Amino acid sequence: MIGHEEIKKQVSLALAEDIGAGDLTALLVPTDKTLAASVISREQAVLCGVAWFEECFRQLSPTIRISWLAQEGERVQADQKLCEITGNARALLTAERTALNFLQMLSAVATQTRRYVDAISGTDAVIVDTRKTLPGLRLAQKYAVKCGGGINHRFGLYDGILIKENHILATGGIELSLRKAKEITPRNVLIQIEVETLDELQQALHAGAPMILLDNFDPERLRHAVALNQQLTGKRAILEASGNITLMNVRTVAETGVDRISIGSLTKDIKALDLSMRFLPTA
Repeated sequence: MIGHEEIKKQVSLALAEDIGAGDLTALLVPTDKTLAASVISREQAVLCGVAWFEECFRQLSPTIRISWLAQEGERVQADQKLCEITGNARALLTAERTALNFLQMLSAVATQTRRYVDAISGTDAVIVDTRKTLPGLRLAQKYAVKCGGGINHRFGLYDGILIKENHILATGGIELSLRKAKEITPRNVLIQIEVETLDELQQALHAGAPMILLDNFDPERLRHAVALNQQLTGKRAILEASGNITLMNVRTVAETGVDRISIGSLTKDIKALDLSMRFLPTA
């Protein structure tokens, strides 16, 4: 989903932001000194971001060796050692913070996603991300969502249509906006419309909407929406619930029979994973 060139670009920008004209503190360390280090997780998590972590060190010193003791997408435990690193001391010290930033952030997204996926286990619903991502890191965060067991919504404004309230007002109504969307997009492009009431849902179903976002529907209205979809279309439309969904209520939402549950907090409201890098001189 995300290529190596994109990872290299993201890492290069992050390192340039941190290092600027040069790491002044690293000048305290002899140029030929070697260090060994290990990374430890301080909490239970899903590991994600290995490629970004490695690239941070690779761009500063290609000879740095990293041995992973846990795999991408694997559940890790508190106080578990994730990897061991050996190489040039200056490069290790300079890349440390940027490498950890990527690993902490992406592991946090994967971990949060896995919590939601686990919470609805056994239902037919899936957990979906949104465009509420950190600027410049959307591809990375969406990769982390998949690593945690979720699925990706559209990546941007270029690969799918989501008709929201303002679009409906600007185009003259639900039926007209859907008709226009079908006229201007290829067959394989996602078309989705957001509705806020059961009446709007009925209009969207009659207009042949292939995917409908149910915005801030409570569980009772979600069940009505699922029944209406079955009654009018034989469940041809894909129904997605969104808005005010938390770990406390996500299973109730899933059990209404909706197909998808989109959650902006997977990528927007995240708390970095608590990681520690410990150094030990080897030469």
